Amino acid sequence: MDVGRWPLQTDEAALVSLISEAIRARGSITFADFMEHALYHPEHGYYSSGRAALGRAGDYFTSVSVGPLFGRLLAGQFAEMWEALGRREDFVIVEQGAQGGEFAHDVLSAARREHHDLFARLRYRIVEPFSVLQERQATALAEFSNKIEWSRSLNETPAFHGVHFSNELIDALPVHLVRWDGAEWNERHVAESDGEFHFVHRAVSDATLLERLCTIPQPLPAGYETEVNLAALDWIEMVAGRLTTGFVLVADYGWPRAEFYAPHRTTGTLRCYAKHRVLPSPFVEIGNADITAHVEWTSLEEHAQKCGLTLAGFTDQHHFLTGLLAGNQGEDFLASADAKIKRALQTLIHPQHLGMKFQFLCLTKGGEPANLAGFRFAQNMRSPAKSARSPSPETPPGWPRR
Repeated sequence: MDVGRWPLQTDEAALVSLISEAIRARGSITFADFMEHALYHPEHGYYSSGRAALGRAGDYFTSVSVGPLFGRLLAGQFAEMWEALGRREDFVIVEQGAQGGEFAHDVLSAARREHHDLFARLRYRIVEPFSVLQERQATALAEFSNKIEWSRSLNETPAFHGVHFSNELIDALPVHLVRWDGAEWNERHVAESDGEFHFVHRAVSDATLLERLCTIPQPLPAGYETEVNLAALDWIEMVAGRLTTGFVLVADYGWPRAEFYAPHRTTGTLRCYAKHRVLPSPFVEIGNADITAHVEWTSLEEHAQKCGLTLAGFTDQHHFLTGLLAGNQGEDFLASADAKIKRALQTLIHPQHLGMKFQFLCLTKGGEPANLAGFRFAQNMRSPAKSARSPSPETPPGWPRR
């Protein structure tokens, strides 16, 4: 069944041609395959080509776009993690999805200024498969060249003691699109006819996808569409395999399983963005637009625990950053903050700005979970699996939902 058609554009001709060839070879491709091409094709993908841009002049905002405050606050959390690991001499911060290196620069600057002992010992490793982004990162981080290392993939990253950090990485991993017809699940594939891409329904053939579909709460209305992120499960398994002792800290946006698959969410969470506009479909501006889906936190936590990781905390960004600012050190920080920093802080923590849009999941390995400051106010959100449903606040004008 054809459930949507949109004309191809001319400015993404090379990438469209490559996707068309894959479709002709197989008859149709999963949306996960389409998304992989659109975002990560080595030459023409949105991220791999370097066309992805953040901030007011880019396609969307992130917490890093607000300014250096986000990295400064996270540097304090990393310092606490280092203390919890016994002030190791071989402490490594591994970042994945580093974009232009802005967050790494903010963290290292804050560590050099405010956490001298940590800065003297840490190494900062960026996992970056794309040369154009690595070159940008190297330029942005030139003053810290003696601290920075790169790996092209998690598999090439040496085992480490420390913390793996990612900010808005999982939402950009390729997802499978599925549809419930009232009796069974079908997968939405991408096909082509008359020079246009369109969706078709196919029987679910992937055993892992079938297994994940069994975890989606029922009943659901006929015609219900949603996403399943198998790549996120593979990713956390690889991270767990590289981490010897320490933490995994994930910042992203999403919901626990019950809210993610709520019956009223009939069209899923998939969105496409370009220049702060929500595009009508993933089949326009291919390779020039971001494609994203919210994170289903419960499955990620459950799979992480199967991989040997232990939950250390889960909360929203408002409570996480407020926890970091609590205590005498936070009072000193606020007392000395100028108007610009206070405006940035309000944007990061206010419930109607970014404070309730993002969540932080922390996992640990190799010891008892530490009582980290970022989760001191987590309350009933200690675990995605146990989180109660809560209303999802709307994003205010100027901060498009991504």
